[in-house]
Amino acid sequence: MDLVKISRKLARDVDALSFASPVTHVYNPLRYARAPHELYLTRWGAGTGRVVLLGMNPGPFGMVQTGVPFGEIDAVKHWLELEARVDRPPHEHPARPIDGFACTRAEVSGARLWGWARGRYGTPARFFAEFFVMNYCPLAFLEESGKNRTPDKLAADEREALYSACDAALGASLDVLRPRLVVGVGAFALARADAIARPRGIPTGTILHPSPASPLANRGWAERAEAQLAALGIAVPH
Repeated sequence: MDLVKISRKLARDVDALSFASPVTHVYNPLRYARAPHELYLTRWGAGTGRVVLLGMNPGPFGMVQTGVPFGEIDAVKHWLELEARVDRPPHEHPARPIDGFACTRAEVSGARLWGWARGRYGTPARFFAEFFVMNYCPLAFLEESGKNRTPDKLAADEREALYSACDAALGASLDVLRPRLVVGVGAFALARADAIARPRGIPTGTILHPSPASPLANRGWAERAEAQLAALGIAVPH
């Protein structure tokens, strides 16, 4: 099974789940942003022996808009050179519209991650020769106010069902990618990587999440992440 087939199965599996209050809206960009998401997978998903950078779930102005992990608009359009049709989810939150590639809001986490990749590797081809970026969970969860709710904050039964689907997809993806290392971007992603990668004999590690909610990330995320990568034996060009 290739990455596109895995993605489509995951989209179906998570669409079958239900989530109760305080979650009022669930966005599945594997559905409404399928075209750019699958373009990303087919263009950059080929190759084995790389380092997988594993994120948690889509951000509201990143993958939620573009279908690309950490998919800050400018980086996706002008560095990754990916752009395709984005539809609208069936149940859209009025405070969190899906504008696709017309979105004018910046995703700080994505700008930091892809900005670092561009600064160190220059071209996407050089970066993706060494790395592949993916998210563990494809869904974004919104409360009535429009506030983001992360997967770890879901009710226990909801988490169990969600993790079952996402664990299966991550395992299948790792079987295709056969990476030399899985690096969780943040503690949540590391925990899921440990559960799925380590039984396959794939080592894991972590780097700081580039979220602006992290005081450490706001004080030089790239430098801290590079130091953590170096500790994992990953040499970054300078």
